[in-house]
Amino acid sequence: MPRFAANLTMLYNEHPFLDRFAAAAADGFKGVEFLFPYAFAASEMAQRLSDHGLQQVLFNAPPGDWDAGERGLACLPARVDEFRAGIARALEYAQALKCPRIHVMAGLAPAETERAALQATYESNLAWAAVQAKSCGVDVLIEPINTRDIPGFFLNRQDEAHRIVQAIGAPNLKVQFDLYHCQIVEGDVAMKIRQYLPTGRVGHFQLAGVPMRHEPDMGELNYRYLLNVLDEVATECDWEGWVGCEYRPARGAVAGATTAGLGWRALADKT
Repeated sequence: MPRFAANLTMLYNEHPFLDRFAAAAADGFKGVEFLFPYAFAASEMAQRLSDHGLQQVLFNAPPGDWDAGERGLACLPARVDEFRAGIARALEYAQALKCPRIHVMAGLAPAETERAALQATYESNLAWAAVQAKSCGVDVLIEPINTRDIPGFFLNRQDEAHRIVQAIGAPNLKVQFDLYHCQIVEGDVAMKIRQYLPTGRVGHFQLAGVPMRHEPDMGELNYRYLLNVLDEVATECDWEGWVGCEYRPARGAVAGATTAGLGWRALADKT
């Protein structure tokens, strides 16, 4: 059965951020993820994880100016120094939170820059980041994201992400496979799980209902089937990662909204 991690950026939004750890633990989650930890002291979050018996499984490296619309720096030739400083900061948090994975967002492709230059910068930055992270025992993840949610995002397809990871060849550089994004861009999700998970290049999964990004028991994807496929293939290839619950509760941010929507977890129960 897949191990689910609560995404504390999207779930339990009726609570202040630091109180979401307790809410996730109360609902039976053993792992958590979120977008960014940098507004809080690492020691404070580490204490919340310890207090509630939770494992931090993933967070993102600094993305540039998020509030101004930036969505990562990795492909931007003029921002290499800032990218490297961000990786150093992320690794400090990863060690403090005992987190084995950081997601490095590719960034938005500037229209005035040739894609070849962006690609070269992206791959060079990823190779450098993987070396830095290896010494800390951390995996670096890249994620194809659909251009409906993030117009202009540089990396969109599973095949391209896996080509990059394979070409760089760093054992701790892997793909973050978000089933929601994959369905919007490509479809054929079950076959892509079967194709890519056995390669050893998938470091993490995420899910959400399509198209509204609510609970995974809503929308066009059959998650009962997909989670059983994931469980089957993970067992065959001895994969023991996590599935991040990166969705927006359909009930909104009212009290109890996340908890009331968790009935979907029974989709992963084969009995």
